[in-house]
Amino acid sequence: MSTLSYDATGAARKALEQHLPALVEDRVATRIFAKDHTLWGPDAEAESAIRLGWVEAPTVSRPLVDGILELRDALKAEGVTRIVLCGMGGSSLAPEVIAGTAGVELTVLDSTDPEQVGAALADRLTETAIVVSSKSGSTLETDSQRRIFEHAFTEAGLDAKSRIIVVTDPGSPLDKASRDAGYRAVFNADPNVGGRYSALTAFGLVPSGLAGVDIAALLDEAEEAAEILNEDAPENIGLVLGAALGGTSPLRNKVVIAEDGSGIVGFADWAEQLIAESTGKSGTGILPVVAGPDAPEVTSGAEDILVVRLVSTDADVELGENEVAIAGGLASQMMVWEFATAVAGRLLGINPFDQPDVEAAKVAARGLLDAQPEPTPARFTDGAIEVRGGEWLGGAATAADAVSALLAQLDDDGYLSVQAYFDRLAYAQFEGVRDELAAVSGRPVTFGWGPRFLHSTGQFHKGGPAIGVFLQVTAASAMDLAIPERPFTFGELIAAQAAGDAQVLSEHGRPVLRLHLTDRAAGVAQLQEIVSSLASNAASATES
Repeated sequence: MSTLSYDATGAARKALEQHLPALVEDRVATRIFAKDHTLWGPDAEAESAIRLGWVEAPTVSRPLVDGILELRDALKAEGVTRIVLCGMGGSSLAPEVIAGTAGVELTVLDSTDPEQVGAALADRLTETAIVVSSKSGSTLETDSQRRIFEHAFTEAGLDAKSRIIVVTDPGSPLDKASRDAGYRAVFNADPNVGGRYSALTAFGLVPSGLAGVDIAALLDEAEEAAEILNEDAPENIGLVLGAALGGTSPLRNKVVIAEDGSGIVGFADWAEQLIAESTGKSGTGILPVVAGPDAPEVTSGAEDILVVRLVSTDADVELGENEVAIAGGLASQMMVWEFATAVAGRLLGINPFDQPDVEAAKVAARGLLDAQPEPTPARFTDGAIEVRGGEWLGGAATAADAVSALLAQLDDDGYLSVQAYFDRLAYAQFEGVRDELAAVSGRPVTFGWGPRFLHSTGQFHKGGPAIGVFLQVTAASAMDLAIPERPFTFGELIAAQAAGDAQVLSEHGRPVLRLHLTDRAAGVAQLQEIVSSLASNAASATES
């Protein structure tokens, strides 16, 4: 196992001094590993009692390994060398990090965008098997992806049942239906583990192992980390990180997670869901911001920001003020951050295992799918961008005016959330607007691809502090895909998901600017130019 280590400065260091003695005296570490469901207060006891299985996941998951490897070898012998993961949120983020860090190919399909779905279907279908991952077994996106792949396999003359592997909780609707359908394999995960804590359960291991990751070594490392975390000592790195995340005073409730040489690919995206969905509720919480080590938020010196750097174990990192550095291997880090998030929940006085506001956007989207209403008319169109927004838009006449008007709604303690509902692989470069908008606004900016962020930061947006403003970007598609045996298409589904989330955010009194790109390529280029121009103007104003 790579050595776990940490360092902390400023407010983070003070949080350790303030909280570590009590955390050690209260035996929080050993009580977590003993599955003491009383640690988070009476209101959380019922949920906590059925959500602490993750502490023993490295051991409980061990019997899965042989079956996964046997299936991988059998598929390979049949010429099946490409694995597509159909999953959302906790079912997709951990396998993406695990496979990416190991350098093996895993196609993660966590979108309902017709162009992204179409691209996944068009790539080496005859060599493909899919892993359908859904804890509840009722996830709309995942069900839709399964349906279209099953149809495509059959249309191509392939035995669809032999190409579908399922990961779900025992007894879920998907569990029974998959066994009845005769799919290739059904793996059951521990039902006492919530989705965002499931990295080292079947949800993380099955797709990663089938793709070629050494999952036995991953579990070996995680078991060693668990031994370190199960100690009531001030040096316990999980207690340290938990105190830094949830114990600063006053609370620094925006945590910038900066990849700074750790070698773990995409770890911050996984941690983003873990922290946002676990803590963003009851009007409080910690907003994770995924950024680079030189992002504007890192150097802003803002009183509500804490920086956590993910570094390599042999790095000599010079920390700035109010920063934390964490080093360790992938499995070790996953155990540490799960543990630390639970500790932070205790310090914040919230239940880190529920997600009471995630369902709101799903309900709104389903209502819009059923009703099929006409889209809200645009306030105006500027080039390839249709603009929609509230009265706060004022006299805005261009898309640039509209973005400026939205940023003007930011309070001193606020944040901007950029939500892009289109193909995250084909337009990955669009994420570059995040840094520029952070520089323009002077406030933290999160960037999420829809609909996958609905299963992560979406909880914080509705349940956390009401201080966010929202830039939603949707895009027309040159093609659409029917969903077998469903009365709606993928294009209609993603449009309803975007509209539903905007509706719920607006009902919470938050400003939502909706920009619809009538032509994807032209609209992305136009919006990037708008943001770059705003950033250039802001920089010039600062220099003068």
